[in-house]
Amino acid sequence: MVTAFKKHIAAHFPALADQKILVACSGGLDSIVLLHLLQKIGLTLGVAHCNFKLRGAHSDADLSFVETIAGNLGVPVFTTVFDTKRYAKTQGVSTQVAARELRYEWFYSTARANGYDRIATGHHADDDLETFFINLSRVTGLRGLTGIASNTEQLIRPLLPFSRAQIMQFAKKEELFWREDSSNSTRDYLRNKLRLDVIPAFKGVNKTVLQNFKQTQQHLKESQALLEDYITLVTKLVVSHKDTSFEIDSKQLQALPNTNTLLFELLYPYGFTDFKAIASILESEVGKKVLSKQYVLHKDRNHLVLTTKEQVVDSRVYCIDAKQQSCTIPIKLNFTKVAQVGELEPHSLYVDAAKLRYPLKVRAWRLDDVFHPFGMKGKKKLTKFFKDEKLSLLSKNSVWVLESGDEIVWVIGLRPDDRYKVTSATKEVLKIQWNT
Repeated sequence: MVTAFKKHIAAHFPALADQKILVACSGGLDSIVLLHLLQKIGLTLGVAHCNFKLRGAHSDADLSFVETIAGNLGVPVFTTVFDTKRYAKTQGVSTQVAARELRYEWFYSTARANGYDRIATGHHADDDLETFFINLSRVTGLRGLTGIASNTEQLIRPLLPFSRAQIMQFAKKEELFWREDSSNSTRDYLRNKLRLDVIPAFKGVNKTVLQNFKQTQQHLKESQALLEDYITLVTKLVVSHKDTSFEIDSKQLQALPNTNTLLFELLYPYGFTDFKAIASILESEVGKKVLSKQYVLHKDRNHLVLTTKEQVVDSRVYCIDAKQQSCTIPIKLNFTKVAQVGELEPHSLYVDAAKLRYPLKVRAWRLDDVFHPFGMKGKKKLTKFFKDEKLSLLSKNSVWVLESGDEIVWVIGLRPDDRYKVTSATKEVLKIQWNT
C-alpha cells in the first residue's frame, strides 16, 4: 500500500513535498494509518487531536494515546478539549454538528498559528460510499452524489482511493496500534447503520461494488462539471445584475429546454433548495414569492427578481475579552499576538494591541457610524464610505464592525481604522483574521 499511496500523492498532491501537513488524528484506525503513511513517504507533519468530552475517561485516553503516538514518531502534537454538549445546546445544533464545527474551526486556526499549509483527514473510499447513500436518502441532485472532495483549498483527504479493508490490512501488516471508538458499533446514527448493515449486504451481493462506485462517481463528477459550464452560459443569457438585486428573464429562460432544472441551478447558490416551489413560480401569478434563508425571489411580469430579505437589524453586541483567541458568533474571528507585521492576507489586519480597550465588540453597522478610514486624514460616515465604495444593498446588509470602546477598529473585510494602525512606536502587535 505504501507504493500505491506514494504514487497517489505524487500524482494528485505533488506540492505536499514542500509543505507542512497537519494530520487530524482521532486515534482511530484510519487516522493512525494516514499518519504512518505520510511519515513513511517523508513529509513534514504535525498531529492535531480534539477531545470532545463525550465518552468520559475513554475520550481522555484517546488524547493520551495520540500524544504517545506522536511522541514515538517525533512529530509535534497539538491538542484541545471541547465542551461539545454545551456548544451544541447554545448553538441549537446536534452533537454531531457541534463536534464537526468545533473541530474544523480549531484545525484551521491551529494550522494558521503554527505554519501548516494543509490539513489531512483520514476519509477513505468506504466513507465516500456511505456519504453517497446518506445524500441519496435525503433527496439530492448530481451535486450531492459526487462524493467527498479529495482536495479543497486547505483540506486534503489522501486516503479516498483506498478501502477500509486495504487500510486494515496495512495496519495489521505494520503491527500498528489504534483506539476503537465504541460509538461506531451502535446503530443510533444513519451512517453507522449503513456501515454495519446496508453496505456489507451490497458487498455480499457484488464483490466489486466499491470499485464500480468509484467509476460511477467519476462519471457523476464529469456530468456535474458539464452542467456547471452550461449554467455559466445560461447565466450570461438570462441574468442581468442590478445594484440591489438580479433579474432572470422569464421568457428567455422558458425558451430553453429543461427550464425548471435550469432555474433550480441558477438559484441554488442563494440557498434555494425546494425544487417544487422554484418550479411553480414560473407559472404563478405576479407577486408570488419564494423564500430562502437570506433571499426572496419575486415573480414580476417578465422577470424573476432576486433580492435579500429586508434587513433585520441585529441590535445585539457580541463581546470579546482579552483572553479570547477566537469567536464564532456572529462571525468567525481569530486573534493572534505576533512579533511583527507579517505578510498581508485577505480578510486580515494588524493593529497596535496597546491601543485596544476590552472587551472588544462585534456588532452590525449603524446609520450614524463614523470611522477614520486607514490611509486617510479625518473621519467619514459609514454610509458615505459605502457609497464611495459602490457597495450594493446585498453587500451592505452583511457588514459587521469591530469596536474598541466606542470607536470602530475595523469595518470587517472592508477597511481598518487609521487610529489603530501599527507604527514604529508599537510594542505589541495583534493579528485579527476574519474566516469567511
